[in-house]
Amino acid sequence: MTAKRSVREVLTSPKIGSEVRIEAWVRTKRDSKAGLTFLELNDGSYFQNLQIVVSATLPNYATEIPKLHVGASVRVLGTEAQSQGGKQSVEIQALEVALVGACDPAVYPIGKQKMTYEYLRDFTHLRSRTNTFSAIARVRNVLAMAIHGFFQERGFLWLHTPVITGNDAEGAGQMFRVTTLDVAKPPRAEDGSVDFSQDFFGQGANLTVSGQLEAEAYACSMGAVYTFGPTFRAENSNTSRHLAEFWMVEPEVAFADLDDNARLAEDFLKHLLRTVLEKCPLEMEFFKQRVEPGILDLLNSVLENPFKRLTYTEAVEILIKSGEKFKYKVEWGIDLQSEHERYLTEQVFKAPVILTDYPKGIKAFYMKMNPDGKTVRAMDVLVPGIGEIIGGAQREDDIELLKGRIAEMGLHAGPLDWYLDLRRFGSVPHAGFGLGFERLVQFVTGMGNIRDVIPFPRTPGHIKI
Repeated sequence: MTAKRSVREVLTSPKIGSEVRIEAWVRTKRDSKAGLTFLELNDGSYFQNLQIVVSATLPNYATEIPKLHVGASVRVLGTEAQSQGGKQSVEIQALEVALVGACDPAVYPIGKQKMTYEYLRDFTHLRSRTNTFSAIARVRNVLAMAIHGFFQERGFLWLHTPVITGNDAEGAGQMFRVTTLDVAKPPRAEDGSVDFSQDFFGQGANLTVSGQLEAEAYACSMGAVYTFGPTFRAENSNTSRHLAEFWMVEPEVAFADLDDNARLAEDFLKHLLRTVLEKCPLEMEFFKQRVEPGILDLLNSVLENPFKRLTYTEAVEILIKSGEKFKYKVEWGIDLQSEHERYLTEQVFKAPVILTDYPKGIKAFYMKMNPDGKTVRAMDVLVPGIGEIIGGAQREDDIELLKGRIAEMGLHAGPLDWYLDLRRFGSVPHAGFGLGFERLVQFVTGMGNIRDVIPFPRTPGHIKI
């Protein structure tokens, strides 16, 4: 049988004169008056399409070629040849063309006309057939592999943390319940509350909001670990930056402080940007031309400039003194909004910023207390165009201080007793951070809405597929 090659292989490593088999989908079709039909095929392996030249002399030309509409799948046997056109260097001179799966143009929702991202969200199962979403899929793939490469090369252990958990890592309480109880008639305790002791796990269970706490457990024996998996937030947020289901990257390092954490975050982010610029040049040029004209300049500027470091308190003073009319008032103690973060990165420093030492009242219970008793050793990495992209902290390693924070925030210490054990038995300074993978993809591609950088977005009221 004739050897099968991908579109990428043919376009990047042509074998002129050799016979080849191509299996792909029709992206465009054009008939000429010279008795030729030009097909552009794509199999998802490469940004560019592969041109197929079909002569009317083919035995099945009159019966088969009229069935080849955009979206149809085809199998082509042909010869690789130097292209006579200017758009590509190589094309396939067809010897045989067979329709594999027909596509009715009357009902196919993905056409040649310009389609909005909002329209395509109704067809998430088909939108990867467009240039934009196939490019996003390849960028996601490259970034995911770059994440693993970065940590594996540095001796980190990839840890698979649970999706179902009895802990709320953030203390926010906005979690999806997991239960096998009859929701119409759940068993009740004497006080009228749902009796979760009769549930599958013998207690309440939820989908995880973070793998951090479990990662800390392994970091405190393995030294350096990272998680990379799905997380869930039951927040009724209909914004361009929020999803109910998304992927998180969370490294955790023992014998590390906040400065070590900040250096790791900067090295990590720069590694990811370098990799995607190197391995996805066609996709990145497309995003520059069709999505965000300044995206390449932005990413290169992040690569070329050292990240600016300052405290939350210093940032608030800068924002107050700026005289800028922000939608959300700036004062010490607030959780900075995207407009504040972008002002710092885009107007003040024109570079990424690492903010540290946040007020304890707006941060989670596990963050290490500073000597001032008002702030914690937290950090956020802010980038131009999006604001916060990484959030992390040095963890509280003093068991008494941690107990105090748990009580102060009104949390139940019982379910966290295992977490306190990490401070009872060989406690060490340790630190880590979280990177929302979709926020990263959004930043790299310049896409305006996070729903468009994940294959099947989960948002309030939407779970079609």
